[in-house]
Amino acid sequence: MNLPNFKTILQKLSVFKNNVSLLVAVIIAVVAGLLFIPTQLMSSALKERVQRESITNSARRIETLMQDAVSPEQYLKEVERQKAHATDANDVNLLAEQTTKRELLSYDIFPSPDPNAGFSAMIFQLFGQRYRGGIDAFTTRVNGRDCPATTEIQRGLEDASSSMRSSRTGSSMMMDEYAMSSSPRGNMAGLYGGAMGSVQRMIVDEMCVDRAKTISVYVNPLDVAGYDYWGTYTYDVNMADAVTDCWYHQLGYWVIEDIFQTIETMNSGHESVLTAPVKRFLRITFTMGLNRPRSGGGGGVFRGMRGARRSQTQVAGQKRADADKPAYVLSASEGLTEPCTGRFSKTDGDIDVIHFNAAFVVSTRDVLAFMNALSSGKEHQFKGYPKGQDSPQSFKHNQITILESKMAAPSLNDMSHRYYRYGQDNVVELDMVCEYVFNKKGYEPIKPESVKQTLAGGDQAKQ
Repeated sequence: MNLPNFKTILQKLSVFKNNVSLLVAVIIAVVAGLLFIPTQLMSSALKERVQRESITNSARRIETLMQDAVSPEQYLKEVERQKAHATDANDVNLLAEQTTKRELLSYDIFPSPDPNAGFSAMIFQLFGQRYRGGIDAFTTRVNGRDCPATTEIQRGLEDASSSMRSSRTGSSMMMDEYAMSSSPRGNMAGLYGGAMGSVQRMIVDEMCVDRAKTISVYVNPLDVAGYDYWGTYTYDVNMADAVTDCWYHQLGYWVIEDIFQTIETMNSGHESVLTAPVKRFLRITFTMGLNRPRSGGGGGVFRGMRGARRSQTQVAGQKRADADKPAYVLSASEGLTEPCTGRFSKTDGDIDVIHFNAAFVVSTRDVLAFMNALSSGKEHQFKGYPKGQDSPQSFKHNQITILESKMAAPSLNDMSHRYYRYGQDNVVELDMVCEYVFNKKGYEPIKPESVKQTLAGGDQAKQ
């Protein structure tokens, strides 16, 4: 690469040495050229900025903003929206209260009998009659009945035996078979697993199937908590205890009502047990055979009196203490199971909680549908507190939560299932522990004072 000849360049520039005016002109020209380029660049940027920030463009932006501007009445719309939110919250609270506004078995007892109405022990006996009558009505509504009783089976066999003995067409073998079991002892042996002949088994099976075809679900009212208790109720002249006793059974009655309503819903459209999803109601209990805590009212008061002479009042009190009735759950140790919901009855809370245990024989494929129906919303009538004389209103409630469930295949050869026929479906025994929630505001006006004091005492004891 050839380097420039600086000597030659200097010689050429020496011409400016003798001509100063020419040098000045050249310098001015160079400086002007250097200033021209930035000026053009700046001018272009300035034009763009002026165009961008011109009045016309600003006007367009203002017009756009005016179109999107908030209306002067916007605050009024916001007020309406906030009112709507408040209304929604109030409606939720109202619906929660309505869940516990339920029809009573007696409007003469809660929160306490009217002293001006002339007190009579008959109001408690009437309560018990309505309790049992309500359960009988539930049983009828679901087309329920129990399997043939042992006496029915024996009477059927005896009638068949007599008929065949008098029939000239009966075979000698069949008559000999009945002759072997003609005594009561022989029949009972056959009924309870002895050597029952094939003809006897056929007749018994026919009787059981005939019963299954005529009902929708197997139900025995004696398997319902409180039914037997009110059948032999005796007033023990202690009004506060009697009112408390009725209160807890009223809570239980509402639970029982929901259970039978669920059975009715599930079995709707099915002609008999043989096709119905819910085959059999096994039981409902609020104690599972356990000693209930004192929130149930009087539990364990008369323990240790065995062998002592007890008055009628003491006997009645013992029966009341042992009654299978609900109790408010104040802590995990007082429930039938530890609740996964963590809900308890508290004096400063918004809800009351009880537990119950219920068991059924259900078609295997309908287990989940039945559990869902049990814990779903239901309708009820409300006639007003405290007298129940208002026009009936239709409210909704959804108060059941399943806390624990167990399933087992029933042993159909066991005596507890021997005379039941469940059809061709595979079935399971479904055993559940559930909680039932009451909104306090819904029934606070009628809650007996003795119950409130018991709950307050329970909270203090825990503290």
